[in-house]
Amino acid sequence: MNSTSHTTTRPKVIDLFAGVGGLSLGAARAGFDVTACVEFDAIALASHAVNFPKTKHLLLDVSGLSGASLIRKSGLEGTALTGLIGGPPCQGFSLIGKRSLDDARNDLFSHFFRLVAETRPAFYLAENVPGILSKSTIHLVESALKQVPDTYIQLAPIVVVASDFGAPTTRKRVFFFGYDPLRLKEISASELLPQSTHSFLVRDALKGLPSVQPSWQREDQSWRKVKYTESNYYTQRLKGHVPAGVGDTIALSRIAEGVVSGFLGTKHSEDTIKRFKALAPGELDEVYRSRRLKLDGLCPTLRAGTAADKGSYQAVRPIHPTSPRVISPREAARLQGFPDWFVFNPTKWHSFRQIGNSVSPLVAEGLLASIMKKVISESNS
Repeated sequence: MNSTSHTTTRPKVIDLFAGVGGLSLGAARAGFDVTACVEFDAIALASHAVNFPKTKHLLLDVSGLSGASLIRKSGLEGTALTGLIGGPPCQGFSLIGKRSLDDARNDLFSHFFRLVAETRPAFYLAENVPGILSKSTIHLVESALKQVPDTYIQLAPIVVVASDFGAPTTRKRVFFFGYDPLRLKEISASELLPQSTHSFLVRDALKGLPSVQPSWQREDQSWRKVKYTESNYYTQRLKGHVPAGVGDTIALSRIAEGVVSGFLGTKHSEDTIKRFKALAPGELDEVYRSRRLKLDGLCPTLRAGTAADKGSYQAVRPIHPTSPRVISPREAARLQGFPDWFVFNPTKWHSFRQIGNSVSPLVAEGLLASIMKKVISESNS
């Protein structure tokens, strides 16, 4: 995939298994230059390219990629790589789905650390589900981490909850972090975590949004007016904090007018609407197998659904707290911590896959901003 190359003095990172770019956005907001990303899903990569037009986009299988090739294809030959970041596919480790030690995607976790050894970045940051630390799979983690050179300092796995970083969701993930002490100042796990938490709830995420109609089925119908009534950490990141070289020109121009994409409706049967209306906040719909969101609560972990090779199943979506319907892609994006100017695929299936598979940008920004403070300038090393 063609991308515009660019030169910047900011510390450079490569995002592996980049998806739509939740981790990339956090890195860019933290001050890093997302020089390149690698993704095997062409649809996800296309959306990443819309939001990161200056990044080099590589449609490649990480398992067949060498460190030397990655550096060359990223345009970084002769340039030090500051960070290798990524979220290897986690379906084989997830406690929610069908866990399988034979899932080929499990091997991709190991390939991430192989590429750490082959590219020697100043630091690495890898995300996965907490289930990867279970007794049945911890040996895979230990084997993968053994590939990291002995010169690196490896912190114990860090389990984080997205709500601590300002995202109104209970999503829990584990991060693996290590660094070269010659290129990064000493850093502890406590320094990576937020010193003070930001408490935002479902009501904060959905405030000012239009009442989504089932007839809004096309992408051109999904652009709707929103209202921003408050200014706080969460809302500031909804409409602003756009890093240099990041963002779709059209989306950025329209959000300046208060117009945002992703408000795609879902057509429910009369019986379904009747059931949804009767649900109390937090109650499970026995047929749809999803809960109604609580305005004064947090959103549960959003599911991603499956790609075409796994049956093309749409994810089960939470039920809106006040309307008898499931949430729209933009509402899901807000609950995950994405800004309103961030663009997703114009279909419900792919947009929910992209959102559900992503690292919350608020979590990514928090972690990587702490790491950025510890980067030793190459000119001073």
